[in-house]
Amino acid sequence: MFKVIRDILGIPELRRRVFFTLTLLMVYRIGFHIYLPGVDIGALTALQTASQQSGGGLLQFISMTSVLTGGDLRNATIFSLGIMPYISASIIFSLLVKVFPRLDAIQKEGEAGRRTINRWTRYSTVVLCILQSVLIVQWLSQPQGPGNDPLSSGGFSIALLQMMVLTAGTLFLMWLGEKITEGGIGNGISLLIMAGIISRVPSSINELAQQFNSLDSDGKPFFVLKILMLIFVFFAIVASVVYITKGQRRIPIQYARTVKGRRVYGGQRHYMPIKVNSAGVLPIIFAQSLLLLPTGIFSVLVSETTWFVTLLQPGAFWYLTLYVLMIGFFTYFWTSLMFNPVEIANNMKDHGSFIPGIRPGRRTADYLQQVLGRITLAGAVFLASIALVPQVVAGTMGVSLLLSGFLGGTGILIVVGVALDLVDKIEAQLLVRQYEGFVRSPAEKKVKGGA
Repeated sequence: MFKVIRDILGIPELRRRVFFTLTLLMVYRIGFHIYLPGVDIGALTALQTASQQSGGGLLQFISMTSVLTGGDLRNATIFSLGIMPYISASIIFSLLVKVFPRLDAIQKEGEAGRRTINRWTRYSTVVLCILQSVLIVQWLSQPQGPGNDPLSSGGFSIALLQMMVLTAGTLFLMWLGEKITEGGIGNGISLLIMAGIISRVPSSINELAQQFNSLDSDGKPFFVLKILMLIFVFFAIVASVVYITKGQRRIPIQYARTVKGRRVYGGQRHYMPIKVNSAGVLPIIFAQSLLLLPTGIFSVLVSETTWFVTLLQPGAFWYLTLYVLMIGFFTYFWTSLMFNPVEIANNMKDHGSFIPGIRPGRRTADYLQQVLGRITLAGAVFLASIALVPQVVAGTMGVSLLLSGFLGGTGILIVVGVALDLVDKIEAQLLVRQYEGFVRSPAEKKVKGGA
């Protein structure tokens, strides 16, 4: 591993990209220490302390939502909205392209069509930023906390300025992510979200340290045992996520053989890879957003706790039931939009390829639909299991949702997925320059040693 790091730092181009990425990520984290104008920092700190002691409330909803955004809504900083408005706009246009033929035709126009879709996505990002910033400003102006004082009381002018700063912060992060993609390593937007998730590790460690110090001599050994169990669960979940993320169902594809003169063309066999978790983390994001958003809006607009908010509290029976059902629904929905068996079967027939033992055309489409249904079911069960881990761990082991969120849900899927993509990017850069990659089999080592 150290030799690989030395190889990375020894390549000027790769070294420049790595340091460029780290520098922009540092700029990204600096923005989370700059508060919005007009925010009472003392009242905000008191509210956070009271929320930690009570273990719930609106601030818990805001903390859980921040995991999805790559931001930090709890601290009311200039990057509080994170990059999620841009991601939401991108997802919306990805769905619209599959639904409306006109948008699909524009996207297929080549680079000009993609630029048009990207421009509309940016305009939609601004609209989403304004809508979300209104809710944040509304929350800041409400009486809350131990002293029942608003976090911001500057009037309409300060509220308008806060909305502009929040919108500009998200647009700056969008630009920052694009620059990382162009001049750095990996996908810039994904790296920003990953950095926002990893930045919560120190606060989680500090929380565990405070719990350990507050225990007596009899309780500390059991607490250490609980920490060891959490570490074991963490590594087991990471291994399962990597296994499923890399898992594929390879369908053999045979090309028709043609003879022209003395030459034989075609006849090669390839594979069509279908990922087990082709929907990625999106079904969990959709399900969690649709469940948390209504409760968050009710908490902001209504001061008293209603039966609806109580019914959909994280960890409640109906919350978990709807959570699992919505994850399954969105997994099948997203996969059906991105993978069309009829279109793939027609393209295979037009190009003279077929699945051995399956007749081209409708039979091929039915076979692909059957395989896709089974693979998607396995992916949906996996996503539902990973999504329930934070709730189960928090309820059974008595840890906070902030800490248990590192053991499952969107956080672990995003971090592992981005880390695997980052390793693949660096691996490709190293292999181009004939360096050894991160992983080498014993056979490869033996061959090189013998050579």
